[in-house]
Amino acid sequence: MAIQMKGKSLASLHDLTREEMEQIFKTSELLKLQNLRGQEHPLLRGKTLAMIFEKPSTRTRVSFEVGMWQLGGYALYLSSTDLQLGRGETVGDTAQVLSRYVHGIMARVFAHQTIVDLVKYSGVPVINGLSDFSHPCQGLADLFTVYEKKGRLEGLKFAYAGDGNNVAHSLLYGCSKMGINITLGCPKGYEPDPKVVSQAKEEAKRTGCEVKVVLDPKEAVKGADVIYTDVWASMGKEKEREERVKILKPYQVNPDLVKGAKRDYIFMHCLPAHRGEEVTDEVADSKNSVIFDQAENRMHTQKAILALTM
Repeated sequence: MAIQMKGKSLASLHDLTREEMEQIFKTSELLKLQNLRGQEHPLLRGKTLAMIFEKPSTRTRVSFEVGMWQLGGYALYLSSTDLQLGRGETVGDTAQVLSRYVHGIMARVFAHQTIVDLVKYSGVPVINGLSDFSHPCQGLADLFTVYEKKGRLEGLKFAYAGDGNNVAHSLLYGCSKMGINITLGCPKGYEPDPKVVSQAKEEAKRTGCEVKVVLDPKEAVKGADVIYTDVWASMGKEKEREERVKILKPYQVNPDLVKGAKRDYIFMHCLPAHRGEEVTDEVADSKNSVIFDQAENRMHTQKAILALTM
């Protein structure tokens, strides 16, 4: 039976049930197939999505804009210079005004509190296109890609090496809800938020999987079906870059590290990649790498989210 998601906002994967995630994956699969066949699916004809960008982006902007067009709707790009967001006008007032004009809001912001406030005051669904705490659209695209490549999710071993950042948080929530064993290898001081780890462990008890955070990256990737990494100094953390590169160097995903994984492991990265830092060319361009399939799937899963919520 189809799950009703109309009007639902997505601030974090913690907001979704397993059934809702499965519904998004099934819808992504259908829309992707129709897209490949050249079949039109104007499910959002006459609807408009406001896209708020405090941070610039290649994948987020293009995937949402093209996705809305393919769904028959219109995407309106609003940069920080186009809005009074948080300057002359409160986030709450902006949310209420935009809600009178559009059918949905996607926001890519610095502070997660901005997303929380948009959700609180908006009369239309709000989708988190990235915040410093969470990147749910990326997490959904990642798990949909794993499902495509492995044919299942439950019982797989997912390894993450590097900084326990917003992407790591989304993977913790997503994997634990879908019954995927996840181990994160992070240096001391760079672990994910303890609250997120605790919530993921609680979810894992219900779905019968395991959530672990370890210091040793080799322990994290041992027997892994999936190896994932992300940039060491994401947008807004450039001042810490030199220190981060030094501390995170042992967590680089390279031919030596991936030897511990299963032979048919898949390598994932949310992009853009800093080649030579968190991953080497040998891994990023290997037959095990699915980074561009993953990037493509951002559009398909986001279209599913838009179609289901708007």
